[in-house]
Amino acid sequence: MTGLKVRGGASRKREWPRPAECRVMTIANQKGGVGKTTTSVNLAASLAMHGAQVLVIDLDPQGNASTALGVEHHADVPSIYDVLIDDMPLADIVVPAPELPNLHVAPATLHLAGAEIELVSKVARELRLRRALDAFDKSRFDYVLIDSPPSLGLLTVNALVGGNELLIPIQCEYYALEGLGQLLNTVDLVKSHLNPGLNVSTILLTMYDARTRLAAQVADEVRSHFGEIVLSTVIPRSVRVSEAPSYGQSVMTYDPGSSGALAYNEAASEMAHRGAAE
Repeated sequence: MTGLKVRGGASRKREWPRPAECRVMTIANQKGGVGKTTTSVNLAASLAMHGAQVLVIDLDPQGNASTALGVEHHADVPSIYDVLIDDMPLADIVVPAPELPNLHVAPATLHLAGAEIELVSKVARELRLRRALDAFDKSRFDYVLIDSPPSLGLLTVNALVGGNELLIPIQCEYYALEGLGQLLNTVDLVKSHLNPGLNVSTILLTMYDARTRLAAQVADEVRSHFGEIVLSTVIPRSVRVSEAPSYGQSVMTYDPGSSGALAYNEAASEMAHRGAAE
């Protein structure tokens, strides 16, 4: 552990151990509404607040991660679309997040909605993001978090090929595991043909409602199936987490004392310490 640094001009945050080399983590689950973007944004913010240098790559055409981190992503902004389609260097689109000194964003714009179709005719269409990342100087970052769309199209495949680790958020609700087999089959195909180094390293349980027996049952089922890669921390349902993006913030800066912020902080700490131990 290193010393203390002032973050955000006010509260003091103890720094967490940083990985020996940059961890490129894809956050994916083709099921919508499981908290992918929320997880990407709040883990990134929490890691940045504890001394890590973090880059979030917004690969979702909705651009919600860009919105939540307060960066501009209107049609005229250079974005991840330009990287994937026009071979613009990744370094040319990365911008700092205004709320947090250690956090940077590669924004998404609405142009990305057409990228699925435009990528079809591109050479090595599944490798576009990977090649951009390979040409990018990642040594200044501890984490690159790739937020993917709720589908198994070419954008998500690019995200899976681009990452070394996969984090899967799973909501603690009925049908939670439905469709997960399809995602894991896609991961196996990507490992076989495109990215043999991809590792399902982390599963995070989200939208946990302690008042229901179902949530506990789903959590137990996920833990029995996936074992130690499931983080001990669970993310509760939280109104504050849902509100934060409308203010252009993560919940870590919007309401750091809320149950959602505390849970994401704990999950990020667990992830950082596990990575350092490995």
